[in-house]
Amino acid sequence: MKKVLVIHGPNLDALGTRERDIYGSISLYELDRLLYQRAEQLGLYLVTYQSNSEEDLIDALHRAGKSFDWVIINPAAFTHTSVALRDAVLASGLPVIEVHLTNVFSREDFRKRSFISDVAKGVISGLGIYSYLLALEFVAHEAE
Repeated sequence: MKKVLVIHGPNLDALGTRERDIYGSISLYELDRLLYQRAEQLGLYLVTYQSNSEEDLIDALHRAGKSFDWVIINPAAFTHTSVALRDAVLASGLPVIEVHLTNVFSREDFRKRSFISDVAKGVISGLGIYSYLLALEFVAHEAE
């Protein structure tokens, strides 16, 4: 059974209340519940983690290399600012899929630069919660 860590970055704990016209009305709790249901259907072991702290996200990635097979990460605002998070992705030694709820390429110019994309196995952006669900599908079917 593949073990997958889903990491939600800063401000994703405010899903459902924060800028609903951009991020939708689903809460992080509801999103995680959907992810756990789909992971079970796909035969994946799943753990989700959210933090607003760059340090905590880096620590989670360091620990992930010892316990997981894959990471799905929405680095949120750290996508565009954190070389340290990029380095932690590399240090984990795990394949990583970068996901975003919104299409970052259709937003402000500063959001079009990712420090994670070039070290990720793939990037799924702009499909709302389906960005996460499609990443799970890929992991489940990769190297079968």
